[in-house]
This record gives sequence, structure tokens and C-alpha cells, in this order.
Amino acid sequence: ELVRQGEALRRTEQMVDKMDQDLKTSQRHINSIKSVWGGLVNYFKAKPPESKPEQNGTPDYYANSRLKEAMMSSKEQESKYQESHPNLRKLDNAGFDFSKADVVSSVQRDSYPKNQHLRAYHQKIDNNLDEMSSGLSRLKNLALGLQTEIDEQDDTLDRLTKKVETLDINIKSTDKKVRQL
Repeated sequence: ELVRQGEALRRTEQMVDKMDQDLKTSQRHINSIKSVWGGLVNYFKAKPPESKPEQNGTPDYYANSRLKEAMMSSKEQESKYQESHPNLRKLDNAGFDFSKADVVSSVQRDSYPKNQHLRAYHQKIDNNLDEMSSGLSRLKNLALGLQTEIDEQDDTLDRLTKKVETLDINIKSTDKKVRQL
């Protein structure tokens, strides 16, 4: 959605640049109509070069690379996650009875208990924590990519706002000149 909005902002900025260019052409024509002197000045004055909106300081829009990388990485991790998700695969807990599990009091800090059932349970917990960690990492990368994209679009909005304000002033001025004719 952010990428689509960024493209819409780019197109809007191009349209504003085109409107500004058209307004300058209109002002030249108004000066020619207004007086003979204005027509002579316009005749001898070099015609402003027609430039495409992309050349008016508006770069082509591309979503930032951080967001693209995060989205690609997220899609890869999501497919791996769906393959191993506990709700999407059949769990093999038939032989494990939680009520008969022995509690081992002498568990060392970094090793699994000696009891086979507890060991399997601890490994399952570790695997789940690893999945949670990779999911959180994915979310972090997506959030950082989104923040970068939002910052870039905020800069574009600031630039666009200034252009629109200037264009509005110029349109009002041109409208006033046309009404005086």
C-alpha cells in the first residue's frame, strides 16, 4: 500500500510540475496579448525549453531498498513458517503423557534434562522460541523498511506542498492579469 501511495505521490508531483510549466507558457502569452512591448520581449527572449516532469527535480519513484528487502525476506520466512507451523501440520504427541512426566530437580542451566519426555518438551519450547524470534526479526525489518518509506514519502509531501502553494499563488496572479485584460 505504501509503494502504491508513493507512486501516486510521484504522479501527483509530475502533474504539478506540468501545471507549473503550462502556467509559465500562459503568462508569456498574456504578456504578448497585454502589450506590444511584451510581445516583442517574448519574441526575442529565448523560449523556455520543454522539459519532462521527471527532469524538473522529480526522480522516478522506486520503493526504498530497505523496504523491498524486508518484504522479500518476509515472504520467504512466511513460506517457511507456514510449512512448519504447528497448526498447519499434524503434531505427534500421542505417546507423551504430561501427567506422568517426572520432574527433574537437578537441571543444569544450559543443558536439557535427562528425562526423555522433558528433553523433548524443552526442545519443542526452544524451537517455538526460535520461530518467535525469527517472526519478531521479520516484523522488525518490515517496521524499519516501512519507517524509511514513510520518511521518504513525508519529504515528498513537504516538497509537493511547497510546489502547490507556489503554483496557487501564480495561478491567482495569472487569473488577476487575465481579468485585467
